[in-house]
Amino acid sequence: MVMVWNELTAEPRRDRTAGREEDLVGLRLFGAFRLEGANGSIAVPASAQRLLAYLGLHRRAPRSVVAGTLWPDVAEEHALGSLRTVLWRLRRMRQPAVRSDGDSLCLADGVSVDVDDFTRAALRLTGSSQQASGDVPPPLILLENGELLPGWDEEWIRPERERLRQLRLHALEALSVRLTVRGCYALALEAALRCVAIEPLRESAHCAVVAVHLAENNVVEAIRHYEAFRRLLREELGLEPSARLAGMFPYQVRGGTRMPSRAVSAAGRAPSAGVKAPGPIRG
Repeated sequence: MVMVWNELTAEPRRDRTAGREEDLVGLRLFGAFRLEGANGSIAVPASAQRLLAYLGLHRRAPRSVVAGTLWPDVAEEHALGSLRTVLWRLRRMRQPAVRSDGDSLCLADGVSVDVDDFTRAALRLTGSSQQASGDVPPPLILLENGELLPGWDEEWIRPERERLRQLRLHALEALSVRLTVRGCYALALEAALRCVAIEPLRESAHCAVVAVHLAENNVVEAIRHYEAFRRLLREELGLEPSARLAGMFPYQVRGGTRMPSRAVSAAGRAPSAGVKAPGPIRG
């Protein structure tokens, strides 16, 4: 089912036909929480948002687990009562978003989740080359900004937030490599720089940036980026870039490690001949 996002609609639509069933299209958990219908955003009470978000991340869970997770500081009976109240409110929607399956709860059929779309795209990129080959357009969903439910401090969100952050970082690096091979340098650089923005001290992300610059024969840009990362690493951690990153430059060897020539860096010039996109990076 194709997800349709109405990015221009900030408030729920007021002109819905009375008595008409509202088709649910998607649950958005990246950025601000939003439940989307065919005609725009659907208002959801805060307590119901937490239930929908939990099921959006876990798809299916026993009632007792849901109640204990969402209301951890009260007795089980009280937590189950709170869950029943939330379910009652959700059932009053023209098209309920949650259904019961025995003792378990799950999202209603047809409700897609942006986290699922993102995960599928990321795993395709980080999987085998056969899975991600061909002329399929790059999954630009990976380039979109948006942390998982920012501002939500619930304990059950933190592991998922970190899992998805790490998956995004690996997928952005893989996307940058694949786009570089295809000669799509602008998008490749965008993916690599987005990765750097998410985690500025991640060396593999900086390797991806340098690789794009070298593939375009923009040697000075590659050196400039390397030197900026080198300064950042020294200031933050007192470390030097690894031989893996330094070895991407086919220049002067110092102390057993390949390093960009200081003369080249200072003069702002670099030989243009013979500089090609780097092969596989080896430590």
